[in-house]
Amino acid sequence: MSILAAIRREEKKVKKQMAKLQRDLHGLQSAAKALGKSASRELTSTKKRVLSAAGRAKISKAVKKRWAKIKAEARKAVA
Repeated sequence: MSILAAIRREEKKVKKQMAKLQRDLHGLQSAAKALGKSASRELTSTKKRVLSAAGRAKISKAVKKRWAKIKAEARKAVA
């Protein structure tokens, strides 16, 4: 087998892969164009949700009440 023949076969294979990639790229570009501005828009991170001190206190109080109830029921079950 000659080296030149192997190089030519490899060249054909690479050209075939390039053609497939060009078709795929064209398809993606067409889809992005069809979607318009929504495709070109970058993803933005969501804003961090902030909870007020009063809100945190309210949640804390509710959790403590819930656990107190569970512990009370557990004491009744044991006794």
